[in-house]
Amino acid sequence: MKVAEILKQKGQDVISVRSEESIETFAHRLRMARIGAMVVVDDAGGLTGIISERDVVHGLAEHGPRCLELNVGDLMTTRVVTCAPEDGIARIARLMTENRIRHLPVVENGRLAGVVSVGDVVKNRLEEMSLEANVLRDMAMAGG
Repeated sequence: MKVAEILKQKGQDVISVRSEESIETFAHRLRMARIGAMVVVDDAGGLTGIISERDVVHGLAEHGPRCLELNVGDLMTTRVVTCAPEDGIARIARLMTENRIRHLPVVENGRLAGVVSVGDVVKNRLEEMSLEANVLRDMAMAGG
């Protein structure tokens, strides 16, 4: 399965945040959207970073309660690992594992096309494995 198929199933809507937004506002937006990360975009909609719950936790450990007054730009990750719609699940799972990340922005022709999470990867991989198991079971039953 390819990233494009995952995006087709889950949709390509991307909830983004600006680097000037406060961490407190960002945290509320994460909670309301029931997500774990947001891409950070500039005025033109270009990808400038990504920020996750993990970044907020690290910020709290480093800055204490004052962390909530910081801006997203103060805590975001600027070295963003991305993937492409034609990438397969095995490749993006490897990228997530090697980089210890749970969210991958999908970039197509230099534009943000969506975001895939480790949950998306696991869900789709389980579906693939279930299909494979069913095919093998059917083959075994037909041969028996």
